[in-house]
Amino acid sequence: MTQHERSASSDSPPAVRRGPPGMPGKIEKARDPRRTLARLIPYLGQHRVLLAIVVCLVFISTGLGLAGPYLMGRAFDEYIATRDTEGLALISGWMLAVFLLGSLADVASGRLMAAVSQRALKKVRADLFGHLQTLELRFYDNHPAGELMSRLTNDVEALNTAISQNVVALLASVLSLGGILVAMFVLNFWLALASVIVVPIMFWFTNFVARYTRKGFRELQKDLGQLNAVVEEAISGQRVVKAFRRGDWAAAEFRRHNEQVCRAAIYANSYALLLMPLTNQLGNLFVIAIAGLGGWLALKGLVTVGTIVTFISYGRNFINPLRQLANMYNSIQAALAGGERVFEILDTPSEVDEAPVAAAPAKTRGQVCFEQVRFSYVPGTPIIKDMTLEARPGQTIALVGPTGAGKTTIVNLLTRFYEIESGRITIDGTDLRQFPKPELRRRLGLVLQDTYLFSASVMDNIRYGRLDATDAEVIEAARMADADHFIHQLPEGYQTLLSERAGNLSQGQRQLLAIARAILADPAILILDEATSSVDTRTELRIQASLLRLMQGRTAFVIAHRLSTIRDADLVVVVHNGQLVEQGTHQQLLDQRGFYHQLYTSQFKGVAI
Repeated sequence: MTQHERSASSDSPPAVRRGPPGMPGKIEKARDPRRTLARLIPYLGQHRVLLAIVVCLVFISTGLGLAGPYLMGRAFDEYIATRDTEGLALISGWMLAVFLLGSLADVASGRLMAAVSQRALKKVRADLFGHLQTLELRFYDNHPAGELMSRLTNDVEALNTAISQNVVALLASVLSLGGILVAMFVLNFWLALASVIVVPIMFWFTNFVARYTRKGFRELQKDLGQLNAVVEEAISGQRVVKAFRRGDWAAAEFRRHNEQVCRAAIYANSYALLLMPLTNQLGNLFVIAIAGLGGWLALKGLVTVGTIVTFISYGRNFINPLRQLANMYNSIQAALAGGERVFEILDTPSEVDEAPVAAAPAKTRGQVCFEQVRFSYVPGTPIIKDMTLEARPGQTIALVGPTGAGKTTIVNLLTRFYEIESGRITIDGTDLRQFPKPELRRRLGLVLQDTYLFSASVMDNIRYGRLDATDAEVIEAARMADADHFIHQLPEGYQTLLSERAGNLSQGQRQLLAIARAILADPAILILDEATSSVDTRTELRIQASLLRLMQGRTAFVIAHRLSTIRDADLVVVVHNGQLVEQGTHQQLLDQRGFYHQLYTSQFKGVAI
């Protein structure tokens, strides 16, 4: 079965539907940001000591920042007005020390916060990637790889920017605002009262803009995930793209999603960037108000020039935290959107495995029974319909039938990639649900038509079947799979590094390595899903001989469209529309002149079934 046929048939899980070209996906509603923040706190809370040091350094930096304007005001009133040169030099030295120590505290707090944020996000990435390994295949059927990669990279990076750069700034801004307000009211009540008028105006504008920026950044993160999915599919499927001359279509699809990202980014950043000019104008208004009211009070003899200078300095320091808070909304909203998407994955239920750890029998003879098994990928559309089938220990069972009949689904149920709806499947009389999934899959050897090899050495790819295997055992498995001869012809033999998806090997060579990997695993039950479909006839005959030796004493399920390859099977099971319609030996089924006879003869006459 070709990959195109597999995706088009009913014998596969439903693919993701993106909708017609040009129609953007529905914008997800923003969740409660408090919940996302609450989920992030435990990751930061694991580094309480460092966080406590950071808080102390921020307090020190903030206190020193408040001391600078106060000393400047004293310099005007006590030393400049009286022309006291020595006193001015002394207080200038104190001001220099205050500013230097404040800068050192800022650097130290930033360095420590970077360490805390990176360690916390390392845990987030580890939790996210680890959780992805526990999810059912149904989840991957509905989430493109590019989208999941975007959550591991773009969304986590948005969290990184917010935490590493903004947590310290946020804390410092809040402390500065509080400290400046206290200091201003201590110095002069009326000037302080005039100063705080700007605060509610500032927060009203911030709240107004934030409602739109958060929505915009959430849509932006979603569109970035879709764009990554398009890129990943186009790059991974370059052979198909080129073979069917669809380069222009792929470029048009990229441009469409790229345009969506562009529109979402313009929308989000347009609102976010409104805050900067607004805060600048409010800062100018603040200085004008202080200068005007302060000048009038000074003329009345109610305040000194030094107090006005201190207030103007505090005023600028007061606006700066507000401006920083406004600027932080950009990354904070992106981080909240990214955090929501990360926690959506972490909240997805893991693959259910209720089997007791010690429930499975120690040895496997290989008797496999399907008893009235029923299964649907989509509720209400059954793929397997009340199937009953028995494979005795050591038998080779050939599963045949037209595309979409349900053959691969039978394999998916035997491996518990998907759970049955009703009935039961047993191995040696024990229900599969009594096997812990890792223990069940350890007893099964699986070779698929669509071979997946990793960007590692040939030796490591074969050893993937059993990680504790010696080099000699790996080489012996390669020999049994008839792969040893071509491996020695590679530039570095077994140490040759494979490119992504083993692009530097032929399809047949990749298939041989996959068979060697299964041989090394030494399973009790073999599952061969079109395992020899990608090799030439001569190589296929050698592989068949190796597989026959391997299958001695083992139960084997063989799915093949080349019916000539299954003549020696102990039992041929014919599947059609999810039902078992015929079973028997190859010759028995030919003699019956039924559905199998039609399938078999059509392959040699070119008749479509």
